[in-house]
Amino acid sequence: MITKDTIFNIQTPAEFESASLEVFKFQFENNRVYRSFCDLLYIHSSDVNRIADIPFFPIQFFKSHDVLSTRQSVEQVFTSSGTTGDLTSKHHVTDLNIYKESFRRAFTHFYGPVEDYVVLALLPSYLEREGSSLIYMVEDMIKHSGHVESGFYLHNLSELKDLLIALDSQGKKVLLIGVSFALLDLVESYQFQLKNTIIMETGGMKGRRKELVREELHQILKQGFGVNSIHSEYGMTELLSQAYSKGQGIFECPNWMRILTRDTEDPLSILPNHKTGGINIIDLANIHSCAFIATQDLGKTLSDSTFEVIGRFDNSDIRGCNLMVL
Repeated sequence: MITKDTIFNIQTPAEFESASLEVFKFQFENNRVYRSFCDLLYIHSSDVNRIADIPFFPIQFFKSHDVLSTRQSVEQVFTSSGTTGDLTSKHHVTDLNIYKESFRRAFTHFYGPVEDYVVLALLPSYLEREGSSLIYMVEDMIKHSGHVESGFYLHNLSELKDLLIALDSQGKKVLLIGVSFALLDLVESYQFQLKNTIIMETGGMKGRRKELVREELHQILKQGFGVNSIHSEYGMTELLSQAYSKGQGIFECPNWMRILTRDTEDPLSILPNHKTGGINIIDLANIHSCAFIATQDLGKTLSDSTFEVIGRFDNSDIRGCNLMVL
């Protein structure tokens, strides 16, 4: 059985491929829902000898099924946001230590120790509901930053404005992580010229505003905060890992995560780099649920570890989801 130590110490593409195939075989044997999906595609584990052969599980099934590859007791259920009446995704997590190790290692890899930053979070739509995996991660970052100024902000934008300006002028390194609509609210009310602050958006208007293309959103935020680039975090309820962008919308994955793109007309066909398709994610930290997920996002890969997110599918369901109405 592959261990989390193996996953988090992957260094090379060959090690990633080997670990992915091992996790696939484990989940094929132990995840009832994923096995049913593979069976309906007439794919057996003996048919899978490379990453491109692995079936990617449509993300919508997290709304209708308990996706588990273990009989361990569930420690936490993370849920997605949704409008009233919508089914929400549920990610049953049996080992929160894997999630914590994943997000701590990834952040440190891309940004250095969280202790170097005052962490300010502007995530009202997430704070206003229960079960957000993003809130769980940011709470941990705030706690471990060790700075008394670190914390969450809901609607007290004036207080946040004053603190941002004060910390930045003192030369302190600041990370402001926020949902897109709340960051826009802040710069529509106040203007900044920040020199020591990273602005990181987590995407999504959450129904509060008209959706903007990334370039337009980032241009408004760059001007409003007076910074040269806007950083981004790419994660979701159904994952235990995140990718990060330090600008221009180019995301990079930690070593235990990879993005592939699929042909939107042939979901079992993997596209080469620079071709736009549906985003498939391998997240090996998801060893106890499903590590191979077909999302509803559109994007393109630029290399083994970098990718762009272009938008969402127009249709509400991924082609092929009607294979399994269990």
